[in-house]
Amino acid sequence: MNLRLGSTSGEKHPGDAASIRDGELELAAIAGGRASGLMADRTYDMLKRCIDLCGALVGLLLFAPVMLGVAMLIRLDSPGPVLFRQLRRGRNGRLFYVLKFRTMVADAERKLKELEQFNESENGVLFKMKHDPRVTPLGRFLRRSSLDELPQFLNVIRGEMSLVGPRPLQLRDSDKLLDLDPEGYDTRLKVLPGLTGPWQVGGRSDIDYAQMVELDREYVESRSLLGDIRIIFQTVLVVVVGRGAY
Repeated sequence: MNLRLGSTSGEKHPGDAASIRDGELELAAIAGGRASGLMADRTYDMLKRCIDLCGALVGLLLFAPVMLGVAMLIRLDSPGPVLFRQLRRGRNGRLFYVLKFRTMVADAERKLKELEQFNESENGVLFKMKHDPRVTPLGRFLRRSSLDELPQFLNVIRGEMSLVGPRPLQLRDSDKLLDLDPEGYDTRLKVLPGLTGPWQVGGRSDIDYAQMVELDREYVESRSLLGDIRIIFQTVLVVVVGRGAY
């Protein structure tokens, strides 16, 4: 009779010291990788915030005369306030008021229900209407030139927005996106919404909501300072050409 008092196969058992040591090393490597990732994210957020503040302050100084002129033209063009404020969802779902120069008639929100049947957006998630009767003649120019977005430099300074990120949707559009694509909804809220972003340089109003969500997802998952700077320069070109704006 042959009695085996121990394993001779060289296999490691859960209780072996070598197995325990290997497991500890693996856990340490995983923890180290996560810590490194968190540090990189924090460094990115800190540097991006510095760029946001500097960029927004410089933008306000450079465009102050333009903004003053736009405000005066809006007063002369149609009755109503100069600035338009609307609730949007920001990072982690935080609500804030986005600022824009008013481009529509004063009672535009009330008239929206009457125009829902003319929505040109695929699946109806976003409201798009190329010849929206609520938009004033001056408003069309402001939208095409993106001058209506200039007050959002204030949102950036207040920390509610970034220079680059997914565009903050209207609450009604955001709620529809949550119902149709919860994952895409959550992805957009992982970062600060942007004054410009992948949607603006990717086609603006010429793309549908599915393409918008995919562009936002790609941005969030691969965001970098170099990528942000590239989007800013691409935005300048898009604004000059006026592609996809209405």
